[in-house]
Amino acid sequence: MVKIYIDSGHGGSDPGAVGNGLKEKNLTLQISTRIKEILSKEYQDVSIKMSRTGDTYPSLSDRTNQANAWGADFFLSIHINSGGGTGFESYIYPSSGTPATTYQSAIHSEVMKLVNFTDRGKKTANFHVLRKSTMPALLTENGFIDSSSDASKLKTTSFIEALARGHVNGLVKAFALKKVQEHENIEEKTFHTVVKGDTFYSIAKDYDTTVARLEVLNSTIDPTALPIGKKLIVHVIETIYYIVKKGDTVSALAEEYGSSINQIKAWNNLDSNYTIQIGKRLRVK
Repeated sequence: MVKIYIDSGHGGSDPGAVGNGLKEKNLTLQISTRIKEILSKEYQDVSIKMSRTGDTYPSLSDRTNQANAWGADFFLSIHINSGGGTGFESYIYPSSGTPATTYQSAIHSEVMKLVNFTDRGKKTANFHVLRKSTMPALLTENGFIDSSSDASKLKTTSFIEALARGHVNGLVKAFALKKVQEHENIEEKTFHTVVKGDTFYSIAKDYDTTVARLEVLNSTIDPTALPIGKKLIVHVIETIYYIVKKGDTVSALAEEYGSSINQIKAWNNLDSNYTIQIGKRLRVK
């Protein structure tokens, strides 16, 4: 399990940089929240903790202390720049070495692939969150709020999504995260070994199936000359497992996969309220 701490810069009484009708604290929370949503929904074996989930102001020490106490594997701090420039840049603590430099390179390059920003480069700085975190840490500056061109991009949902996706893609690359498999199909086969005198008709009768089904399952076999000792497939049971997403219900899954609510309840030992949790692996067929 990879533990990633995501810090939304500023918040509460501290708006951060302000310009062009935007506040840094709002943008950092938007980007951070979307990063968390994507990672939690689409990737497995990753745990996320946020420095804030609303308009509050944890102190810088609160943020690093929480990440350190949690035992995070990586500290990611999201910020918006100001001061008359334009573009994207990222920071690690001076002389961090690997793996911090590797993580910085992965995230920086993946963000730049998705956003139309000037690349201001990979840098170092003596920021508190970089200095006081006990794990590799990165701070990104996602455009300049006082630049009209950068601000116009930051006002669009699609650009916020691109920034979040870029960070996620970098984290996936850095930590070799694996995608959640929404569906997992498992086949269980029953076999019959041909003996003298067997025919598809007699085998179908013995296994309560049909000659047509046997022919489909054993399409390479000549039914008029069954080879003694050959294993024939007589039944295939397909079991499908599904990873629960936000908004899923047992009734909707039963309808989609041609099962019944009671079957899904029994297969997965659900309670009387049919409670299912996001990320849970359910048998649905």
